[in-house]
Amino acid sequence: MRRPQLEVADIFHRHGASWRQANAGRVSLGQLKVMSAIEQCRSAALGGHVERCEDCGHSRIAYNSCRNRHCPKCQGAAARDWLAARQADLLPVGYFHLVFTLPAKIGPIAYQNKAVVYDACYAHMGLICEAREVVARLRTITPVPIPDFPQSVHRELYLSGLHLAAGEQT
Repeated sequence: MRRPQLEVADIFHRHGASWRQANAGRVSLGQLKVMSAIEQCRSAALGGHVERCEDCGHSRIAYNSCRNRHCPKCQGAAARDWLAARQADLLPVGYFHLVFTLPAKIGPIAYQNKAVVYDACYAHMGLICEAREVVARLRTITPVPIPDFPQSVHRELYLSGLHLAAGEQT
């Protein structure tokens, strides 16, 4: 498989240091470790080995991967397999993507108490769907910081068109 013209690691190499500096204090240690792993993946920083063809003698250096679950180089094939399996589970109907956003004042509380706030958020989303007689599959999405909208808390919900149609008929 050919290397893409631009990879996440390339972006991190070019802009990662300035981004980390601009977002100091708002990025978790875990997120910084992921960025570092992606930057170092398949580079001399992680070591490597020499592969040599026994027939023609051609050799090349193969650098070790970071094996981080968030790394697109390491997990790209696994992600494609996972996506194909999820797509096979889908019904042949339209789907709707709903986003629930909490008030901005709750953002700092949620950032410090993720499990409690997100569990409560899902419980209330479930009640809303129940009240509308909609059966839904909930999916967690890691919140992404949005400029000029700091500490926003979003939860996402995917509903099949079949569930909405069933809910509307009752």
